[in-house]
Amino acid sequence: MVRWIAAAMFVIVAALGFVAWRKYSAPPPAAESADASGMPPGGAPGGMPQDAAPMHPGVHWTVPAHWTAGPEKSMRLATYVVNDAECAVFYFGPTQGGGVDENIDMWVSQFEGTPNPRREVRTVAGIKITRVEIDGAYLSPGADMKPTGAKPGYRMLSAIVQGPQGMVFFKFTGPVATVKAATKDFDAMLSSMHTD
Repeated sequence: MVRWIAAAMFVIVAALGFVAWRKYSAPPPAAESADASGMPPGGAPGGMPQDAAPMHPGVHWTVPAHWTAGPEKSMRLATYVVNDAECAVFYFGPTQGGGVDENIDMWVSQFEGTPNPRREVRTVAGIKITRVEIDGAYLSPGADMKPTGAKPGYRMLSAIVQGPQGMVFFKFTGPVATVKAATKDFDAMLSSMHTD
């Protein structure tokens, strides 16, 4: 009798575990694409649950006209594609994502050697923005943040936008020629920043 009860309990626990696994391992439903303000409808980054944190940083921007929305990727607020370069936008919620120097150090570590980042701080509509430019052999971090191989002749234009609901991180990476040609568009996007 005890064996039957133990076997029944085992089956029940296994079934509940399977149901929980299916529920939490299922991919998130596809979200709608980002609008011209740079924010996806509902304000939550692709792949992040709506109730994880307030997912609207309280800033808006104008996406350059010829930039196209890229595929949704986990942990990103938006992705823009410019020829063979990509601009990834991250927002993790209030007080999340680390400090300015910490992020710049992380971006520098994504290049071979010790490149010297060019840093500029500006204020747009009362919003503090730190803009960073790095050149070199990009180590192309994968999903686990480990390098997937060096890509020489790359440039990264990055910006840390200190919005009212937390920092928004812009990371525009690609071959030097492509990023250089799109620098005016990147800077115009930063200049378009405004709060709600």
